[in-house]
Amino acid sequence: MSSWFSSKEFQFGATALVSGAVVAGGILGYQHVRRQEMVEDLKSSIPALGKSHQADRNEILSKEDERSAELARRAQKGDYDDDLILEQLARNRVFLTDEGLNKLRGAFVIIVGCGGVGSHCTSALARSGVSRIRLIDFDQVTLSSLNRHAVATLADVGTPKVNCLRRHLQQITPWVKFDLRNELFAPAAADVLLGPWRNHDGSAEARQPDFIVDAIDNIDSKVALLAYCHEKGLKVISSMGAGCKSDPTRLFIGDISTSTEDPLSRSTRRRLRALGIASGIPVVYSTEKPGPGKASLLPLPEEEFQKGAVGELGVLPDFRSVVIRVTMYLRRVGRKWNRGEIGEGYDAGEDAQGLKLGLNVNDVGYLVEEVWRGRSVVSGVPTRLALVRWRKPADGSTIDRTVEGQKSSKVRMRDLVCMTREEAAVHEREVVRGGKSPEEIFDREIVEMVEARLEEEIGYEKYR
Repeated sequence: MSSWFSSKEFQFGATALVSGAVVAGGILGYQHVRRQEMVEDLKSSIPALGKSHQADRNEILSKEDERSAELARRAQKGDYDDDLILEQLARNRVFLTDEGLNKLRGAFVIIVGCGGVGSHCTSALARSGVSRIRLIDFDQVTLSSLNRHAVATLADVGTPKVNCLRRHLQQITPWVKFDLRNELFAPAAADVLLGPWRNHDGSAEARQPDFIVDAIDNIDSKVALLAYCHEKGLKVISSMGAGCKSDPTRLFIGDISTSTEDPLSRSTRRRLRALGIASGIPVVYSTEKPGPGKASLLPLPEEEFQKGAVGELGVLPDFRSVVIRVTMYLRRVGRKWNRGEIGEGYDAGEDAQGLKLGLNVNDVGYLVEEVWRGRSVVSGVPTRLALVRWRKPADGSTIDRTVEGQKSSKVRMRDLVCMTREEAAVHEREVVRGGKSPEEIFDREIVEMVEARLEEEIGYEKYR
């Protein structure tokens, strides 16, 4: 063995191995150093964000922009002939009459979201005569914004959307006062962002917004804004989704509770219902249905399809009658419910008189419409519906006695599914009061769909 280690073959092999390791180490070391140099070069080529940066609030204005800005400053101080304004608004004056035009000219409107929808809305309001407009948006103009933004040009790419709107619109309506808020709408800042109008000198007018326009495309911010407006009694109108919709005759304005064929509206409505807000918010939405030959968004991931068929994304046209029927059914059998018709007190073998059930009519509506989409999970039938436990409680206990003198049901919204009365009776007998599991009775597709919806509902519970 020792002779082999001292052989020429071993020495050549060892030499080659060491040489290879040295060369590889040198190459890797060079690549690492070169990579670091390239990163440093890239960092040094990026200008610091200062006052001269295009995205800063202090914009670099052209001579024409400076002239327009100076004219706007003078006009907003009153140094602008009112006859010129009335001449520019002559068509509006004919349509609205002097009384209506004066009301519009004295209005204060807030637009939250200054993208495709918000920019066109702002442009229309300014051109119509609204004199006080507050713009709220955290984003900047990008190349992809140019196909839908109302006024942005290539020169505006990289600038805040709120600045872009003011700069262009003050060239058209210099008398309009703009209040720019280059920030993301958040509940913590709602009192300030949606608060009274403030003059340029910082003084506040005792004037709340006449209307708020929701043109947000972020679901969390949209729900937060609408919930705040509903709570404070502020007038608001919300823009829902119209992506890949092409039929303008299918656009409607109505209460959010009646919106159909609109996934964004459905998601917003479900979040709001979880907060106890079922109606009272006007929305703009499209009822156009997807179909062959129509544009469509990019394919959804497979897990999204497991949540239900495309046709189930919209609320039923007769949703209200469905909820009323379910509610009336629950009221008629309320005593039976309390005595254990869905397992409450039945298995415990005790009197359930006075049992308190933690569900109300709004909860029923939420479950029927938003979770189960107005259909039986078994047959898809939208009539003669009832709510029934999906599984028997693991510990067999259905009554909470933590409060002395009060028996309360442990049933939660995540425990209930929607079936026809006949299906619910069988399910109750076999599963809730019997010893079977849903997997033993229903097809795998039904079980997976129900479990996915229940899991989704657990995620929505944080909004309640």
